[in-house]
Amino acid sequence: MTTTETVPVGKTASTTGDRPYATVNPATGRTEKEFPFLDSEEVPGVVEKAHAAFQDWRRRPVEERAAVVGRIGELVTERRDELAALITREMGKPVREAAGEAMLVAGIFDYYAQNGPRFLEPRPIDVMDGEAVVVNEPTGVLLAIEPWNFPLYQVARVAAPNLVLGNAILLKHAENNPQTALALEQLFHDAGVPEGVYTNLFLRISDVEQVIAHPHVAGVTLTGSDRAGSAVASLAGKYLKKSVLELGGSDPFIVLDAPEVEKTVKAAAMSRTMNAGQACIAAKRFIVMDDVYDEFVSGLAEVFSGLQPGDPSDPSTRLGPLSSERAAADLTAQVQDAIDKGATVLAGGGRPDREGAYVHATLLADVTPEMRAYREELFGPVGVVHRVSSEEEAVRLANDTPYGLSATVFSGDVERARRVADQVDSGMVWINSPSGTSPELPFGGVKNSGYGRELSELGMFEFANRRLVRVAGAKKSKPADAAAAG
Repeated sequence: MTTTETVPVGKTASTTGDRPYATVNPATGRTEKEFPFLDSEEVPGVVEKAHAAFQDWRRRPVEERAAVVGRIGELVTERRDELAALITREMGKPVREAAGEAMLVAGIFDYYAQNGPRFLEPRPIDVMDGEAVVVNEPTGVLLAIEPWNFPLYQVARVAAPNLVLGNAILLKHAENNPQTALALEQLFHDAGVPEGVYTNLFLRISDVEQVIAHPHVAGVTLTGSDRAGSAVASLAGKYLKKSVLELGGSDPFIVLDAPEVEKTVKAAAMSRTMNAGQACIAAKRFIVMDDVYDEFVSGLAEVFSGLQPGDPSDPSTRLGPLSSERAAADLTAQVQDAIDKGATVLAGGGRPDREGAYVHATLLADVTPEMRAYREELFGPVGVVHRVSSEEEAVRLANDTPYGLSATVFSGDVERARRVADQVDSGMVWINSPSGTSPELPFGGVKNSGYGRELSELGMFEFANRRLVRVAGAKKSKPADAAAAG
């Protein structure tokens, strides 16, 4: 999904590759506060403490665990403004969007508090004789490696279901979100999560392997770049640990027809520029049919041109800075590469003359395969438009990417949209709506976008032991209605 800005994980990574944990305000470029790493020698003790806490937590009634998770959601709502201000200061998200993220997160915790116990009920299996049931049990301590772009939401996707399930969590958050990470840890403990069941780690990248290798760590989940995902998956395989990866995306937004062009343009612009374009499921490639191309692209370029970068702490700002100067420089280099090789700039194209990690909302046309912008994920407010003349061409172009996270198809004919959507390689597809998220909807991708699912009922079971209990020769229980009748 986005990128946790890291070097490959493992003992081969030198300590010089470890980025310090620090609050660097991307709107000003100023370092406000730094935090020390956890000493490498302390890592085993932290894991042991988490394992001991897990042994008690797993034995508490699921209703009790769910009540604590519900309290987390309540505290997120109560502390929404405080959390939003931290997010804005640390990664530049406009404060109005940051508050919206907090409310989404409160909903995730509430969803699992309300539904988790039901999801975890034993599942009987119909057998020829005797009885069989699948029980859902926690597996142990999990390492969660999470990115900066949605610093509350990404954590909630892992923490909410797994805390209800009974697992313990070690969190390695992104290096530029230390105060948000600490605020979350305090909030969890205030809600009643015991010490050790949820632990924030200012962990060196070079110590990640030490955590994954520990015999009391049952699994690892990462949201980040495909490069980081490959490194973590290799370590998980090496030590036979379960892993879930949610990685990058280069999501297509296919416009087959647009009876309401203005609404389609609005949806496209919102999808590409929300959070300054730093979203894994943001629309990044606009694939538009010939007969609506000119009107749609003209409208989209007008919206992009009208988006002026502003102070993210101002509630009226719609386009804030990128998360760091490094991120802004990397994105600008991708855009310049396309321009140098013949791409047409329809809007934006550079950086504004102001301090901070700002990049103009940019729209490119005539992007070809030799350009970086054709295949690489553009993690910022930069979109690419392609003109196509048939559904087959639209599908071929949509699938011409190593990623497969999400996709969007717009058409006044829903059956036509379904027909095209069914041919797109992705973990999620949205028809006549921009890609989004909600607690009850499974989230995840295919190809280089990772594997596994978070959220929904499916998210309860990625790190569950779905244990079979078989009783041979036992008589089947009568259904309640049959017993009452007889």
